[in-house]
Amino acid sequence: MQESSSFTLVRARNDVAHLRAGLQDLSTWLAAQKASVPQAVPICEQLARIDRLLDLLNAELDRQDRERDQLQGLVQVSRTVNSSLDLEQVLNHTMDIIIQVTRAERGFLMLTDLRTGELTFRVARNMDHATISSPAFEVSRTIVQRVAATGQPVVTVDALHDPRFSFQDSVISLSLRSILCQPIKARERLIGVVYVDNRLRAGQFQARDLDALAAFTDQAAIAIENARLFESVRQNMDEIGALKTFQDNIFASIASGVIATDLSDRITAFNQAAEQILGLHANRLLGEPYQNALALLSGTPLPRLVETVKRAGFNRGAEIETSIPNRGPVNLNLTVSSLHDSNGQPLGVTIVVDDVTEKRHLEATREMFRRYVAPAVVDRLPADPEQLKLGGQRQPVTILFADIRGFTRLSEEIPPEKLVEILNQYLAVAAGAVLEQEGTLDKFMGDAVMALFNAPLAQPDHALRAARAALNFRRAISLLHETLPASLRLNFGIGIHTGEAVVGNVGTHQQMNYTAIGDAVNLAKRLQENAVGGRIIISARVLAQIHDQVQVTPLPPLKVKGRKQVEQVWELVGLTD
Repeated sequence: MQESSSFTLVRARNDVAHLRAGLQDLSTWLAAQKASVPQAVPICEQLARIDRLLDLLNAELDRQDRERDQLQGLVQVSRTVNSSLDLEQVLNHTMDIIIQVTRAERGFLMLTDLRTGELTFRVARNMDHATISSPAFEVSRTIVQRVAATGQPVVTVDALHDPRFSFQDSVISLSLRSILCQPIKARERLIGVVYVDNRLRAGQFQARDLDALAAFTDQAAIAIENARLFESVRQNMDEIGALKTFQDNIFASIASGVIATDLSDRITAFNQAAEQILGLHANRLLGEPYQNALALLSGTPLPRLVETVKRAGFNRGAEIETSIPNRGPVNLNLTVSSLHDSNGQPLGVTIVVDDVTEKRHLEATREMFRRYVAPAVVDRLPADPEQLKLGGQRQPVTILFADIRGFTRLSEEIPPEKLVEILNQYLAVAAGAVLEQEGTLDKFMGDAVMALFNAPLAQPDHALRAARAALNFRRAISLLHETLPASLRLNFGIGIHTGEAVVGNVGTHQQMNYTAIGDAVNLAKRLQENAVGGRIIISARVLAQIHDQVQVTPLPPLKVKGRKQVEQVWELVGLTD
């Protein structure tokens, strides 16, 4: 129908043009025949009236053509309302239609900012934002501000002669003639302004154009509001998605295992840490009753804790020992808490699972070391057991061996019970001397003691510490002798050597000992075997480290078992201070 209407108007224009051409030809002929044709002048006057009628007809055709364009534009805007939810697309389409319908030279559209309420430039045709912001465009900005403030449209046929604007410099500098500015309203609320103008033609816009433009902007307002609403919803969804991703990342990064259930005990959340600790897959467990999903914990206090929390609402916790497939024995700390909504209504429970296996191993390691070393050394052990390198590490150490002389003879003379009592007194003296210097008690071997210095913690003066321990040991034995009968007074032979050894835990997973292994250990033992009761023998390496701090007496070189070369040795007498 639109194509038929357009064709009719075009044909009518053509007919008028042909008729006007014929009239002009006839008028020209009659003018030339005035002398010979008596009625030529009246006929020419009639032709002139017909020509004016054709002008009116042409104007009416223009009006109908303009109305047809306006109706087509309104249809297109209506289609835009239902065809797109993209705000930029809606704005551009609306601007194109307005320029087409009003036959303006240029124009722009502004929208109110939803946060500030200020008008912001959004889209333009045949001008840019710099032009709109320039001082020369002051009159147009004034018109836009007036329309925005009053909510009423503005139309001027010729701005150069309009008393409202003719005094403005920008009207003259830009040669503005026709101006049309229309508010865009949605539910009686201003959401924007559309402005168009023409710098060449006066009378481009008429008052009747306001009605058509108002219809366009009403339809455009619906499309703009729908697009804005959709954009707001999409932005909110993006924000919600980003927030959910953020929360999921936080949930996944928590080192503790977190499991959430609803009121029917079905799992609603299961984080990555819980998967790793329990060796399970969350995607198989969501929506399942926790009793089935966590069957490996069914024999633990967990079910009882969950029921208690659901009934009483208080947090409950317990530490358990259990076994997990592919992991073996583990220590887990369980904490069960009630889960509520914003109104305090129960939603379910959260189960927090902390793997304390390594912590318990560390505590066991520390407890083991308390049997070997002084408490001050244990307190300085690193929190990470790996830093102790318990598997074995080559390092310099000072080894002290001490053995009771005459103990075999004594064991033949007194009852075993009494023998153990006496042995423990001597070994307690030895242990006290070693621990006082923060040494490590490697082991008791019957009536002998082995101690290490510079392990597990570094001791730069480890050789001097061993010397002090030996001297204090000998002094403490003398004090012990004052409380014992002569028949029970025994002495230790002590050997000290410094060298490299492999230090660490040796044995099996079920039974292990912290010890040192190497030639340096063997030599220290050989020195002890050559020390008579009450004598302390040190090697050349020991003396090299503490020669200016101890008093020594040279001894004849020793040929010890298992070594080809002889060893230079000294008897430790005391300290220089």
